[in-house]
Amino acid sequence: MIRYIAFVLTLAFAGIALPALAQSEEEEESFDNELSYGLNLNSNGGLIGGVFVRSAYTMNHNMLQFGAIEIVEVKHPREQRFYSGETGDSYIRGKQNYLFVVRPQYGRELVLFRKAAESGVQVNAIGAVGPSLGFLVPYFVRYNYGQQGTSEGVRTEQYNPQDHKDLARIQGSGGVFTGLGESKLNIGAHVKAGLSFEYGRYNESIAGVEVGVMVEMYTKELVIIPEASNNSRFTSVYLNIYYGRRK
Repeated sequence: MIRYIAFVLTLAFAGIALPALAQSEEEEESFDNELSYGLNLNSNGGLIGGVFVRSAYTMNHNMLQFGAIEIVEVKHPREQRFYSGETGDSYIRGKQNYLFVVRPQYGRELVLFRKAAESGVQVNAIGAVGPSLGFLVPYFVRYNYGQQGTSEGVRTEQYNPQDHKDLARIQGSGGVFTGLGESKLNIGAHVKAGLSFEYGRYNESIAGVEVGVMVEMYTKELVIIPEASNNSRFTSVYLNIYYGRRK
């Protein structure tokens, strides 16, 4: 009798658990795409390197493909901020160009460890490639050609080490928007690989960090500080902080 009761209870439990498990798997796989966005921090970009947005689509249970776009600023490692003795305004000594990069990307995301429905951490391996659109934007300074202490001879010009030799006459930067109309486009390519650690109370929400490395190459040297060594290849370590939704 005891064995019979145990057998019946086992069948009853299976009848409840198996449909629930199937429903759970169906719900887990019911998300076709996800949209995320966030901040990029990298070893070439200072405190905050830029922003990004990414749209991913499910290929199978453990693989996603995604398209993304990043907009970041690449800084020279020799950049130092100084302040004018006349005005107190700041400028970056020796800088001739900003470098802003737009990176369209195509990539794949492999689920290594899947999180539970309402808790835990999911770990994904990520790889992506794409073109790099590098915009060299002139860096303008306000330079005093007249008598020091007056503003009559001040001109706003792109920094040139031949024309602006007296650093004491630099009264500050001209602002990033001053040179946007004179930007020069440079074409390159990039590849990146990393790991993402996804948190979130529910499967519908996405929140996490992504860490990895990126290598970027251009067809020619991109001059940021003319009196220093400049490169056509850039290597960086990055950290993305992101948030998004699945549907």
